[in-house]
Amino acid sequence: MEMSNKLSSPRGGIKVGVLGAAGYTGGELIRVLLNHPEAEIVFANSESNAGNLVSDVHEGLIGETDLKFTDEMPFDQVDVIFFCFGHGKSEAFLREHTIPENVKIIDLAQDFRVTPSKPPRGEASVLPLGGVSGGSFVYGLPEINRSDIANAQYVANPGCFATAIQVALLPAAHLNLLKEDVSVNAITGSTGAGQKPGATTHFSWRSDNLSIYKPFTHQHIAEIRQSLAQVQGYLDADIDFIPYRGNFARGIFCTAVVKTPAPIEDIIEAYKEFYADAAFTHYSDKPIDLKQVVNTNKALVHCEKHGNKLLVTSCIDNLLKGAVGQAVQNMNIMFGIDETAGLRLKASAF
Repeated sequence: MEMSNKLSSPRGGIKVGVLGAAGYTGGELIRVLLNHPEAEIVFANSESNAGNLVSDVHEGLIGETDLKFTDEMPFDQVDVIFFCFGHGKSEAFLREHTIPENVKIIDLAQDFRVTPSKPPRGEASVLPLGGVSGGSFVYGLPEINRSDIANAQYVANPGCFATAIQVALLPAAHLNLLKEDVSVNAITGSTGAGQKPGATTHFSWRSDNLSIYKPFTHQHIAEIRQSLAQVQGYLDADIDFIPYRGNFARGIFCTAVVKTPAPIEDIIEAYKEFYADAAFTHYSDKPIDLKQVVNTNKALVHCEKHGNKLLVTSCIDNLLKGAVGQAVQNMNIMFGIDETAGLRLKASAF
């Protein structure tokens, strides 16, 4: 089994294993971890690519590492495992495999994001760990659950759309403004659909095209409602979410409309205060655009008022703050190191 990593082997702080390492999230995770000052990749698991160089699949890593994929899973050699599976596979994996109790898990799929019962006001959602006794997952949104993440053994990393929409609406929930139905539109890049080709990811279909999918029924609505209820204490209003497929590769741009008589000055002040201590989520006084966040772990938020309608815009990179970057941010918090370690990335703004 080949597990060498010429960049990370001299550092050797946090020993990392990656499952499902051949997909978009797996490749992006490896890219971030190779430049992380405290992490060492011990293994990158992919049965179908075992023995092949990681850079043969993730060609952006040519010259960065000599790491090879392996079909082995030496859990006893790592401190943390990232699950980069497709949705629905994580729970099945945990039922079929034994992972040492001291090994932390960060799951990037949706299997453990939603708790069966609504959490009490101000408390983080804790999700049951399927098939493994004595464990539970904490919902990994640092903007509201940082202290719970710091004490967690298992973290359910939030979804990409969910992250963008939650950072847009959480301060409004804190102000108790979500009393009427909220209209949300968000457009995502093609990498959000995963690496396996499909009819709606083919270049000739996606290029110069735009479409919606899963209107009002997207799977991320449940975790969005869960966090908003956690912060506001309740949530009776609907989140009317229309997702769009964009004709670009990376990023999510979101707009949310909240009906409220609250003055815009008070709202902006509350948004700035809510994110004052957030490592990567920032309020912008100016209108925002997607290129400001692509290739970073940042989330940007902007508010403006039109009559009794509050318009909130937010944007993230779906593979970083919407997936891998947030997962590494959670790892940093779980191991008590600088929350921004390995994540000081420059936006592709020009």
